Amino acid sequence: MSVDTPVRPDPEAGDRPSLTVTTPNARRRALISRIMSGALFLAVMAAVTPLAILLWQTLSNGWGPFSWEFLTTIEPLSYRETGGGYLHGIVGTLYMTGVAALISVPLGLAAAVYLTERPKGRYASIVRFFTDVMTGVPSVFVGLAVYALLVSGSGGLGLGFGTLAGAASLAIIMLPIVVRSSEEMLRLVPGDLKQAAYGLGARQWQATFKVTLPAAAPGLTTGVILAVARGAGETAPLILTALGAREVVLRLTGAPQADIGLLMLDGFRQPFEGGIERAWAGGFTLILITLGLSIIARMIARRSQI
Repeated sequence: MSVDTPVRPDPEAGDRPSLTVTTPNARRRALISRIMSGALFLAVMAAVTPLAILLWQTLSNGWGPFSWEFLTTIEPLSYRETGGGYLHGIVGTLYMTGVAALISVPLGLAAAVYLTERPKGRYASIVRFFTDVMTGVPSVFVGLAVYALLVSGSGGLGLGFGTLAGAASLAIIMLPIVVRSSEEMLRLVPGDLKQAAYGLGARQWQATFKVTLPAAAPGLTTGVILAVARGAGETAPLILTALGAREVVLRLTGAPQADIGLLMLDGFRQPFEGGIERAWAGGFTLILITLGLSIIARMIARRSQI
């Protein structure tokens, strides 16, 4: 027998198979693994391609008109005119999103704590049901409901179009995201931490506020920032609640509020080049805002894993 010839194991002698010997089953598993890896790669490319096309179109068309003037001036009265910017839309978007965060974040965290601490409570199933339903409701229906309750004078409070009505619609959209993400983060906190707090004589509310919430703080922050990014990119409910404005509005009620998405909608609906360029720059600005919030969320999540 040649020295270079591999020696086959003898099962009767109790020898184990050599790792250098490739069996038919191993070759078949390797082939299936390569096929599945290729299929997964094609699926990922099919999902990423539309996003890449969207980003490329927005960046290529919005980078040119995007400038410091665009960020610090308001839109001219005529869509025919070039120049100008979306300062009023940026202020309105940040204003309404901030007010919506002040409404939705405390309520969402409170609901998540209740679902975590009382998973079989009297109202736990009801809260979960409505949270799941709100997640799938189209945003335009949220705007219609807020219009009927806050904006309209017949049957509603009659507050009119404005910042508060727009923020309320965004808060309803952000609330289920905060609840679901916060609940998952709170469930990841080891139960031993709470048991140790109970062993030291802490009450339930003390263990929740001094142990559970601080331990889950990075994950909770990530979920909140992602919800805020989702609210900042909404436009449909603001058509029925904020309405839009052509100036910087700082009032909470009594005056329509501007928004980047609403200004983009008006800009793309007319045929003039000046308005269309500003709309592309507005889309680029909105992508920067949401991308910045998403990057902050990823950085906080990464720090929580260290």
